[in-house]
Amino acid sequence: MTPDRLSRSALAAALPRPDVTGPRVEPARTGIVHLGLGAFHRAHQAVLTEDAAAATGDDSWGILGVTQRSARVVEQVAPQDGLYGVLTLGAADASLRVVGALREAAYPGRDTAHVLATVAAPTTRVVTLTVTEKGYRRGPDGTPDLSDEAVLADLSALGRDDDAPARSATGLLVRALDRRCREDGGPLTVVCCDNLTDNGRVLAGLVDGLLAAAGADHLRAWVAEQVRFPSTMVDRIVPATTPEHHARAERLLGLQDQALVVGEPFTQWVVEDDFAGPRPAWELAGATLTRNVAPYERAKLRVLNATHSLLAYAGALRGHLTIAEAVADPVLHEWARALVDDDVLPTLEAPDGADLAAYRDEVLHRFANPATGHTTVQVAMDGSQKLPQRLLGTVRDRLTAGATPQAAALGVAAWMAYVRATSAGDLVVAGRPVPLDDPLSARLADAAAGPLRGLPDRLLEIEAVFGPDLRSSDSFRAALATALPCFV
Repeated sequence: MTPDRLSRSALAAALPRPDVTGPRVEPARTGIVHLGLGAFHRAHQAVLTEDAAAATGDDSWGILGVTQRSARVVEQVAPQDGLYGVLTLGAADASLRVVGALREAAYPGRDTAHVLATVAAPTTRVVTLTVTEKGYRRGPDGTPDLSDEAVLADLSALGRDDDAPARSATGLLVRALDRRCREDGGPLTVVCCDNLTDNGRVLAGLVDGLLAAAGADHLRAWVAEQVRFPSTMVDRIVPATTPEHHARAERLLGLQDQALVVGEPFTQWVVEDDFAGPRPAWELAGATLTRNVAPYERAKLRVLNATHSLLAYAGALRGHLTIAEAVADPVLHEWARALVDDDVLPTLEAPDGADLAAYRDEVLHRFANPATGHTTVQVAMDGSQKLPQRLLGTVRDRLTAGATPQAAALGVAAWMAYVRATSAGDLVVAGRPVPLDDPLSARLADAAAGPLRGLPDRLLEIEAVFGPDLRSSDSFRAALATALPCFV
């Protein structure tokens, strides 16, 4: 017999059950609009927002979650009254939490009018985003890509009550800010939760650049005065949800949950304390509020994210399906430690006196958790967007210090070999061919084609990835040439 589907009424009849906790709040109104309603937001910010609301008894922080490319997540959560489970998997145990912070879900393809109206409402105080690096549609210089037709279409709607479907996340955001300004909705805080260095400033710059391009001078001035863009650092491993995860959650809950997400036990959120108005008491839910996010962000990007990428590329090339398998490989484990110890730690300032060597060990321990099933191919996607954030900053800092970043070059060489293998159709992991999944796939494939000997030279010429400086470093070029044979 097929179990009932998760909903508020079905859940009330199903609980209590061992290893399952129910929603901690039932939000009475929407106070947050989130752009990018993927698994990470549902396993991270939404959970901490619910905990913050429960800690204060404030039911005004319900979330309107907005998808990006399709209505799939809306179709998963809407029939469940916004409820979904977070299956937390340790190395030896599992627990399920049903989250109720998501009050509504919307798809811009049909719900743009509702999203704009909700952001404009004075009761909405915060907009958050998780749209991934490529979702910000930046050009090679980091400014808005004004050749992007979707962005231009959204900009054309500024200044009027145009509810045409939004076509980009940044376009939707500036249209929503425009509506809030014209309707006098009051101050607003926009919180970027993506892995961009200094993400708040980056997003603020993108918004300003879009408004400048549109000639929206009045709106630019209003945003400068009324909107804050705090920077953040977010951390929780959230792998893709598998049929096995669904089956495990169904056994725990006794109900079907088509919106289930999976996460590791660890969660971290560091937020710059720079808000335009009220916010959830996230610090009561375990978040760190600080005036300076940069040391936390840099440590996470260069220790965790860079190591994740090295293990993904090198692991896939060695046939490992998961990150847990890759970090258990003695050679890759040693490479990961060398990356942190030899090249990353000399570039870091310990946030609030943290023990960064202990942080390295904690990261590698988390990666070794086999229950999450985070795949190497999943982490490896969009490398042209991730590499500059995760590895190339370390490379530049070491070169500036007069050191040759041999271990960091190993990570970059692994990416180069991965690009070559996937673009040629030569990489097979767990019996399946792996394609090159990257916004610059055509350009990367062209550069990767040709003799192996010149591969670093050809890829270093892609300024969108390496900038104008790294190709002129003889020591970095030599380090890549030395490292590349490890992967071919």
